[in-house]
Amino acid sequence: MGSDLTFVLGGAASGKSAFAEQLVVLSGKSRVYLATSQVFDDEMRDKVKRHVSQRGSGWETIETPLDLGATLAELTPDQICLIDCATMWLTNHLLAEHDLQQAQTALLDALRDCPAPVVIVSNEVGHGIVPGNALSRQFREAQGRLNIALAAQADLVVQVTAGLPVVLKGQLP
Repeated sequence: MGSDLTFVLGGAASGKSAFAEQLVVLSGKSRVYLATSQVFDDEMRDKVKRHVSQRGSGWETIETPLDLGATLAELTPDQICLIDCATMWLTNHLLAEHDLQQAQTALLDALRDCPAPVVIVSNEVGHGIVPGNALSRQFREAQGRLNIALAAQADLVVQVTAGLPVVLKGQLP
């Protein structure tokens, strides 16, 4: 087993999701979208609608705010999976007061064992200032550790800034 793993990261509204979607579409495989966000307000509802519209048709969407492993294990080699995004997934675990290291290890194992190629999107949060409260600092540190682990495991790592991709590891197809 073991899939190809592509890690796409960038700041908020950097174009990273659109870039990741393009990579998935260009693969020609059956597309599965794992949505990790939870909709608690109108702003997030509008953002989800924009993402769905941007993606267009031809996607199987599965809402998986916490347990990505079960869904990844069910994928087949003729599919390709987009996880959008690791940042929301981590936030969900943090707010649920789960063991973040255990959740990260389980995710990395599931990604390694997934029979389908996976593209995972994440926010780069290390370019900003030190947050003013403990929860925000805890999140920033956990997100940094998760991004480092995902980049280490990935075959391809792409940073997207202002809609422009810069390959940090591997080669674009």
